[in-house]
Amino acid sequence: MKVLVPVKRVVDANVKVRVKADNTSVDTANLKMALNPFCEIAVEEAVRLKEAGSATEVVVVSIGNKAVQEQLRTALALGADRAIHIDTEELTPVSIAKLLKAVQEKEQAQLVLFGKQSIDGDNNQTGQMFAALTDMPQATFASEIKVEGHSVQVAREIDGGMQTLSLPLPAVVTADLRLNEPRYASLPNIMKAKRKPLDVLTVADLGVTLKAHQTVVKVTPPAERKAGIMVASVAELVEKLKNEAKVI
Repeated sequence: MKVLVPVKRVVDANVKVRVKADNTSVDTANLKMALNPFCEIAVEEAVRLKEAGSATEVVVVSIGNKAVQEQLRTALALGADRAIHIDTEELTPVSIAKLLKAVQEKEQAQLVLFGKQSIDGDNNQTGQMFAALTDMPQATFASEIKVEGHSVQVAREIDGGMQTLSLPLPAVVTADLRLNEPRYASLPNIMKAKRKPLDVLTVADLGVTLKAHQTVVKVTPPAERKAGIMVASVAELVEKLKNEAKVI
């Protein structure tokens, strides 16, 4: 079984981002970049499936400029077998889904494992759009994955508890935070990753026609939180919630 894992390059989760002066986007100059945490969880799960004998090959794919090859090499160091880089500009989720559909048509993976969302856009859309375009069954926010024969069992948290779904393969699954804890790449594996295959494709190579689907109007930082106050009694708290905050 082949597992395809799309991954994204994002600003490191421990870095405080800042907005450009012209409010067009986030300023990423001189910032530490990293593999999106949910994508890292998806890579880890794919590698575990391979170690368990359920998968035979793990392929990672990323879309962006040449810089994304750093994160692809990270995924290779974590245990992926080969990587695909689609060299193009940053795109919206539906365009990404279209390119990934073209990759899937070439790769014919039995399981496509996404992180549930990226920590920059927080759209939580690409996996679902990909599933719709490919007409593949999907399970989102997976906290447990088991491959059994020609199907995959996915446990996911819902408001009322846990829901277990059974999907025929090929299928699409998006990984939640509780699915696993990613390993650290060892130095030998980092060295091995440099020699693993990394293919570079263009949009034209995939035969996909893209167009603009949305426009960013403005990017602004969140409003700074005001300092809190201490109250002397429950009665004073209720009075402030009612008359100042107007939430009751």
